[in-house]
Amino acid sequence: MRIVTFRTAPGAPLRSGVRTAAGIVDLLAVHAAGTAADWAPTPAEVEARGLAGMTALGTLVARAGSVPGAVLDPATVALGPCVSRPEKIVAIGLNYRKHAAETGMEIPKFPIAFNKFNNALSAHGETVMIPPETAKADYEVELAIIIGKRASRVSLADALDHVWGYATANDLSARDLQFRTAQWMLGKTLDGFLPLGPDLVTRDEVPDPQALGLRTWLNGELRQDSNTNDMIFSVAEIVSYCSHYFTLQPGDVFVTGTPAGVIAGMKDPVWLKGGDVVEVEVEGLGRLRTTMAQG
Repeated sequence: MRIVTFRTAPGAPLRSGVRTAAGIVDLLAVHAAGTAADWAPTPAEVEARGLAGMTALGTLVARAGSVPGAVLDPATVALGPCVSRPEKIVAIGLNYRKHAAETGMEIPKFPIAFNKFNNALSAHGETVMIPPETAKADYEVELAIIIGKRASRVSLADALDHVWGYATANDLSARDLQFRTAQWMLGKTLDGFLPLGPDLVTRDEVPDPQALGLRTWLNGELRQDSNTNDMIFSVAEIVSYCSHYFTLQPGDVFVTGTPAGVIAGMKDPVWLKGGDVVEVEVEGLGRLRTTMAQG
């Protein structure tokens, strides 16, 4: 299943949907027709239930064809971030061998975890402002993990059972702010600096998260071209490791690191500027487009 959030008009509240061959199913519209379960499928409710809500979502999708106006043309809606209000956004740094090499940093012995916040979330097709406080904005294609059920101290063998699905992410970074101090957060969680989507693709549609191609294009030029098989710490290792230090909840998001090819790794870097178009893609999950504007 491919779960989305969307708006039907500028400024309208986000709604939950499921992308199908026929179009985007408006889950609230099906629910309002009296054919739903005992809870309203708002984005907050869908995300709070995660894996526990999948049966109800399947029922809604199956009945959508009988509800007039419940299946929408994707061209008529504006997507939101595929997860709209996660309790936690955890990012993993230096998690690709070739990326660590291009930055001149050592291979980490443990996952390097830092946080981004909800203000950083943005959507496919959205314009993101580069604030005047940074002169070194960079892109990072990443595989995002979305947690589907509560996880505390889970084993490596059981870790993937707690994953709801995956998405394409762009961990936009302000390198001058990131390395101003030993703490990376300031350069990572600027407004809009985590485009996420277009879809949350459920785990059953991703047989092996460690065999996915990742690519970035800047103004049509291929900049990153790698595979999740270059990750130092796998999806299962990240989920299991972090769950031993803080409890994970449905809707929590992990972004799992970026491969080689970032601007910061180049000999003569030319940083992102207003008007640049960045497209990132993880195989099977969809391509995510961001237009940069200069603040």
